Amino acid sequence: MDPLTVLDVDVRGKRVFVRVDFNVPLYAGSISDDTRIRAALPTIRYLVEQGARVILASHLGRPKGEPDPALSLSPVRDRLAELLGRDVAFCLESIGEEAVMAVAALADGDVLLLENVRFHRGEEKNDPTLAAQWARMTDVYVNDAFGAAHRAHATTEGLARLVPVAVAGLLMERELSVMGAALEDPHRPFVAIIGGAKVSDKIKVIEHLLAKVDRLLIGGGMANTFLLAQGHDLGKSLVEPDQLEIARALLALARQAHKEVLLPVDVVLASRFAADATVRVAPITGIGAEEMALDIGPASQALYAAAIADARTVIWNGPMGVFEMPAFAAGTAAVAQAVADVAGTTIIGGGDSVAAIEQAGLADRMTHISTGGGASLEFLEGRALPGVEALTKKGEA
Repeated sequence: MDPLTVLDVDVRGKRVFVRVDFNVPLYAGSISDDTRIRAALPTIRYLVEQGARVILASHLGRPKGEPDPALSLSPVRDRLAELLGRDVAFCLESIGEEAVMAVAALADGDVLLLENVRFHRGEEKNDPTLAAQWARMTDVYVNDAFGAAHRAHATTEGLARLVPVAVAGLLMERELSVMGAALEDPHRPFVAIIGGAKVSDKIKVIEHLLAKVDRLLIGGGMANTFLLAQGHDLGKSLVEPDQLEIARALLALARQAHKEVLLPVDVVLASRFAADATVRVAPITGIGAEEMALDIGPASQALYAAAIADARTVIWNGPMGVFEMPAFAAGTAAVAQAVADVAGTTIIGGGDSVAAIEQAGLADRMTHISTGGGASLEFLEGRALPGVEALTKKGEA
């Protein structure tokens, strides 16, 4: 994947349609986390400085293909204007005459935010008629929404194929280049840390990474299924019995490839899933019938930290335990600290891992924090992303 970027095209005086990811959390109509808005600022500022007529489009939530005032992008416009330090026009529609007129009113360097594109049912269906309406108001298309690049929607894929040139934004380019370089030409040792609740969610990620990494560290609820596959009694821990054969096959694949796979040697246990539950630490051979493993234990933390210490490339996707509860957050925090101490490239692959890193206060010590949850997973699986595949490749323009 080697698309043209926004730096490769002349945008002055042109209508530049930018698909951004402003799918931010809202609480009582206010934005509780503006990380995704901030991530888009470099591309927007660059286009403004170059004299483009900037049209921003995004989804927000799941409005089911019809207008929902609770999911309006109006609060996003207000926050974006504040961050940019300039006026941002807002159109109550994303297509139709009102949108066409709003785009026509733009002068060079102006910024316009369209209303939630998912207010139209055809967006998620990649309706070519809908995409064509946006294409008529576009001279240059920019995809800067990595978090939505794994979806073939009208604004992420269909539109890109209908315009003269479609390029990657600065955020998209960084996501692709940093993670792509790590996967294709990593500095070694290359360590992948995979956590989260379920093996079934990340089978393809593990398969793809096993061929590339030197060490694979597995934690979180998904580690329980691997431990069960090895014959350990997990009590009432979260396991996926239907994934046992797959877990055994992945461990066998690792042995055949001479890849080191680390699983927890001790765990933090509780008899109920609650923040105020009584907890104890035990080796994996000492889990009671009524207990559940909710975090990796101190010995596992030390083992994982040692395996990470000499790494030169680290990719981390998924927490080590139920880090949202203080009693079960130590394992994730310990791994976060170990990754922060790495003298090399450290990549946090979206989703809960990002929240964990921010909770630990270590975000500024990571090389790259991906803005895409599902997109990051599919990238790590080695799958093509529709929103990237649709962009103009270098040499094609």
